[in-house]
Amino acid sequence: MNQSDAERVHTVMTKMGLIYTDLEENASIIGIIACSVRQKAIDKVYSKISKWNKWKNKKSLITFVSGCILPDDHKKFLKLFDLVFDMKELAALPMMLNHYGVVSPLSLLSVPENFEDNIVLKSGKNIFTGLQPLKKAKATPQTWEVEPIYDSTFEAFIPIQNGCNKFCSFCAVPYTRGREVSRPSTEIIEELKSLVEKGYKSITLLGQNVNSYGLDKRGKELSFAQLLDMVGNIADSAKDDIWIYFTAPHPRDMTRDIIETIAKHRSLAKQIHLPIQSGDDTILERMNRKHNVERYAETVEWIRELLPTCTLFTDIIVGFAGETDEQFENTRNAVRRFGFNMAYTAMYSPRPGAAAFEWGDDISHQIKKRRYAILTEDIAEVALNNTKKLLNTTVKILVREKDRKEGYLSGHTEGRIVARFPSKDISLIGKFVEIEIKSVTPFSVEGEIV
Repeated sequence: MNQSDAERVHTVMTKMGLIYTDLEENASIIGIIACSVRQKAIDKVYSKISKWNKWKNKKSLITFVSGCILPDDHKKFLKLFDLVFDMKELAALPMMLNHYGVVSPLSLLSVPENFEDNIVLKSGKNIFTGLQPLKKAKATPQTWEVEPIYDSTFEAFIPIQNGCNKFCSFCAVPYTRGREVSRPSTEIIEELKSLVEKGYKSITLLGQNVNSYGLDKRGKELSFAQLLDMVGNIADSAKDDIWIYFTAPHPRDMTRDIIETIAKHRSLAKQIHLPIQSGDDTILERMNRKHNVERYAETVEWIRELLPTCTLFTDIIVGFAGETDEQFENTRNAVRRFGFNMAYTAMYSPRPGAAAFEWGDDISHQIKKRRYAILTEDIAEVALNNTKKLLNTTVKILVREKDRKEGYLSGHTEGRIVARFPSKDISLIGKFVEIEIKSVTPFSVEGEIV
């Protein structure tokens, strides 16, 4: 989601006449789309701004930060960054920069004081396509109202939903992104068709709770399964193969008709990221996850039944407040039971504003680190059993980039398993190829092009 937001910031700054650079040291305006969900990510923000502020002694530099920012972090960032703004205020970025002497035709427009109540649309005459005043909006503006400059020519993100109503006790998203808002399906389909026409190979539907799409507009908007069906029909009819993904769903909202829809369309990728967070019911209740292990198991059974080749990814938190050794063992059991292909594991870090912050952090860093190491080994063992099944088979992969291994290219399978093969032909990047798998590790495979 942050990468998708960054693409839209790129659009606004390009419309101002600014030129993008890959090198931080060459920039005169530089910023971060931040994430307050984990302390580690915020620590990286402080590290970056500390370096950039030292550069100001030698050069003119404007810094900004946006994205998911908790109130406590927001107050601190105000003292460190030149600009701190909500992504919903993106339309006013040119005017904000004007205060620092960055003048462009866009920055000369006047903006109402209460610009949060104004929206900038892609279509018609507006701040991005003409010099017309901002129009009064009927709803709070969303970042998706700005057409992105995609970072890739073959992979793209389409935001379909923003915000969260779940209020998991460990999570800051409802306080940084707000309540759930579904993007109009007509806009989603319009963006999808444009990407299909341009020949994109991999498209990911984005949301904080992507499968709650439409629940805020019951009777007025499609359900997530219905949206997937429309997306699948369009992608299936494209002249070239397309893999459609979505992230991140919530187990409570993962209904059987969603799985049935994925099974129905060849373009809907057979890969599902389904965060479990813990394998213990008591911890899940304390996390306010609104699902238990058996409810999660029911969804996994649907996936195994209807999508036999599907890979299953998840998220897990170790060392959550009050987690006992026995409860941690239940999480280990869940990893083995559900046979995950990949699990993104994090040591719990309390976030100010989230309910669990008030409970304290009673699991020592040493215990968290030990549990993290144990669980990482469990996940690798289970994942290796999955990748071994690919040995001596031929799989299709989307080539994405040069691999770190000299003389190799890498990409991923439909199930998003990393795959590499020997080749120096960079013209293959952005294309589908087939490779025969010769060796495997827990989270990647290696082969030769067929």
